[in-house]
Amino acid sequence: MDSRQATLLQTIDPVVLGDRLRAARVSRGLTQADLGGETASTGYISRMESGQRRPNAKTLTALANRLGVGLEELLGGVAPAEYDELRLGLDFAELSLESGDPAEAMRQADTVLDRARESQVAEFAERAAYVRARACESLGQLDDAVLELEQLVAVEQLTLVTIRAGIALTRCYRDSGDLGMSIASGQRLLDLLEGSGLEQADEAVQLAATLASAYFERGDVSHAIRICRRAATRAEELGSPTARASAYWNASIMEAHRGHTRAAIPLAERALALLGEGQDMRHLALLRTQLGTLQLAMDPPAIDDAMQQLSQAAEDLKWSSAAPIDVAKNDLALARALHATGDVHRAIELSRHVHDVAAATSPLVAANAKSVEGLALSSTGDIEGARTAYRAAVNLLTGVGADRSAAQFWFELASQLDEVGDTAAARDAYRSAAASTGLRRTTAPRIRSQV
Repeated sequence: MDSRQATLLQTIDPVVLGDRLRAARVSRGLTQADLGGETASTGYISRMESGQRRPNAKTLTALANRLGVGLEELLGGVAPAEYDELRLGLDFAELSLESGDPAEAMRQADTVLDRARESQVAEFAERAAYVRARACESLGQLDDAVLELEQLVAVEQLTLVTIRAGIALTRCYRDSGDLGMSIASGQRLLDLLEGSGLEQADEAVQLAATLASAYFERGDVSHAIRICRRAATRAEELGSPTARASAYWNASIMEAHRGHTRAAIPLAERALALLGEGQDMRHLALLRTQLGTLQLAMDPPAIDDAMQQLSQAAEDLKWSSAAPIDVAKNDLALARALHATGDVHRAIELSRHVHDVAAATSPLVAANAKSVEGLALSSTGDIEGARTAYRAAVNLLTGVGADRSAAQFWFELASQLDEVGDTAAARDAYRSAAASTGLRRTTAPRIRSQV
């Protein structure tokens, strides 16, 4: 009897187990004395069948052998063959998700989830629910994904699936702009991991990296860097390529946001090399997007290298579990690269597509898309069209919370509005940039003295 069957034996209703014993005995034409043999007395068999006694593991195993039935049949769990079928179904669901077919992944996960819950196989039910939540995220159903993930992390017993769900939940909150919830959920889980033994897992480092990015976006730079340093130390101790890549990747993002592009690129390249040793196509593609974006931000920009990374990322994203917003961010970087190469018409077309994809779920990405469109239109001499695009970006940004990304974009947008002669809008954008960094007027307006 394995540990799972032992758990079933301790939790099954003795009356239900007794009914199954009696049904199996009668169907084989055995008396209670025949079944008991040297293992148990007739009276003990009678008390088991009436639900008055719960047999121990040794006794039940002996009775099952005499009846010629599997323990799973008596305990109400799944038979070994069905157990393997459930595991294989989950493997296929995960493969579909990582191969870029979230709809099929959801269908397969739902099938396994129903059967696992019916058979009370908790480990498979948990995995299936996680795959289903990730499929929702990949399909752009962010609210549904959050609801599923919240249920997965609201447990007392931590597992690796719990941590993976926590990473996804922290990321979903962050990408939707809810930095407060992102930090609260990620920090709670990170605190619970300490002393659990699971803090040594790769996933714990990935959770710390995701949480640090949320703190950084909110402007808590020092705390974010402290989390990154602890995660980097832990990653080096683990020696895992995935954990080390997460630490290098996050350090690269921090350096980039601080304006240290040349320092950020080697870190991103190191993370890319480490991730290349694994099989995680989604993270590999997202890192290529990050590296390509950094290469465009260099002075002078490394346009050809950026185009190579971003084009490869676009291909990789097609065959991964990436969400629509991941693809949109890469397309946005590609639009910037196209503008830099002088292919302004393709840049305009792609930026408009990004806006349409991101408008409902990520106003900051949608606003950036309008900014790139305006930049490209300005290059063609269509100043009025550029103004219209920039104003659309302003309208989108007014709904975005005050964080570092919003502040940086407000500043860039103000400069672009200045260039097309929209002075009043530029002045307002500069003010919004200052407000997004937390700057506020601290002195009262001057009151003119009355004579």
